[in-house]
Amino acid sequence: MAAITASMVGELRGKTDAPMMECKKALTEANGDMVKAEELLRVKLGTKAGKAASRITAEGVVASFIDGNTGALVEVNSETDFVSKNDSFIAMANAAAELVAKHNPADIAALGALAYEQDSFGPTLEDVRKGLIGKIGENMSFRRFQRFAGGDKLASYLHGTRIGVVVQYEGDETAAKDVAMHIAAMKPVALASSDVPAELIEKERSVAAAKAAEDKAKAQAEGKPVQSDEIVAKRIEGGVQKYLKEVSLFNQAFVKNDKQSVEQMLKERATTVKGFALYVVGEGIEKKVDDFAAEVAAQVAAAKAGA
Repeated sequence: MAAITASMVGELRGKTDAPMMECKKALTEANGDMVKAEELLRVKLGTKAGKAASRITAEGVVASFIDGNTGALVEVNSETDFVSKNDSFIAMANAAAELVAKHNPADIAALGALAYEQDSFGPTLEDVRKGLIGKIGENMSFRRFQRFAGGDKLASYLHGTRIGVVVQYEGDETAAKDVAMHIAAMKPVALASSDVPAELIEKERSVAAAKAAEDKAKAQAEGKPVQSDEIVAKRIEGGVQKYLKEVSLFNQAFVKNDKQSVEQMLKERATTVKGFALYVVGEGIEKKVDDFAAEVAAQVAAAKAGA
């Protein structure tokens, strides 16, 4: 009979979300065969098994690692803010950032395949992730990462654990760190206006056009003078140009001195910013909003139906 270890039980729970004792029973019945034990649980528990993998992970942390001119920024997600403060979860995120910087994985799958051991789980980072899912009882996932190794200097700024920035620069380190902090606060989408993605510009133009059409309809309904198409077109373009200045780093007013732009501050301090990455935890992920009252009502109704 194969010895059933705690790490084996944790790994199986990470894969299936089944109760710990059920995992141990399945492993015992399967004589330690992980694949067979997973099949046994899926037969016994049905859709309950594996449910953790489908749960939304919209909380989490951003971690960074810099060693000389090489660095990385990583977002690791969890289901709840509570788990994002767990020491083991944070340790795994920090390890992931270091692994990205040192080994340059091609994608999330390659990152997970890298050698790493923690909390008696391993031998890979993915094994640690699965083990912690079983240990903590919550889904968690590596969402995205960016590596920097182009020869430029690097500066980072973490606002707590939810916002992370890495800046590529040449020049003054303090100025670069100030810019990293500025990026975390003002969230630019590009270095300069010319770098703003075309789809964002078109989206802003369509919003400005819709607003102009709304104003025109309102003026007509109230019997007021209606602006010419030429003036409306200029208004729309003016709105787009205003947007470009607001979202491009160099044009933004510097957070530590709003009398000068970021570009002016950098020039004054003989520093050039060549690129940056900004991660905000959960950005773009649709979060599940639980209706506690509805959940309780559903449970009561189910209890009555079964009575």
